[in-house]
Parts: sequence; C-alpha cells; structure tokens
Amino acid sequence: MTRNFSRTLFVLLSFGVVETATAQETPRDIIAAHVRLQGYKCDAPQSATRDVKASRPGEAVWKIICEDARYKVRMIPNMADVIEPF
Repeated sequence: MTRNFSRTLFVLLSFGVVETATAQETPRDIIAAHVRLQGYKCDAPQSATRDVKASRPGEAVWKIICEDARYKVRMIPNMADVIEPF
C-alpha cells in the first residue's frame, strides 16, 4: 500500500514540475510553436496579441508578428489551427 502511494505521489509531483516549466512560456512562444508545427516559417517571434473582436467562445484568434512573416492564427480546440498571413 505504501509503495503504491509513493508511486502515485511521485507521478503527481512529476506533473506539477512539468506544468511549472511550461507556465514560463509566453503566448508569443506558444503561438509561434503552433505556427511552425503546421509548416509555416516563424523565426524570432516579435509579438503576439489577441484579436478580441475576431475571437469567439472556444476559438481564440491571435495575431503574431515574426521576424520574417505575420500571421492571424485561429486556435480551435481538438483541431488544427487556422493560419492566414496578414
């Protein structure tokens, strides 16, 4: 019983460490990673701002400015992001 509890506690603490490490990323870095994962170029992201007017419940829209491009990114849960140059 103690062994299982120790293992469970270790797993829970491990997730807490991972969560803390990823919490330090900025929206700019996260959105740039999404853009690159879908094959678009986004070197040296400069800024990312949320487009509140274009966003909908459950669908956040961000405008990201990279060193070499600008994109409008619609983030839809459980689907690929919709990325458009602007």
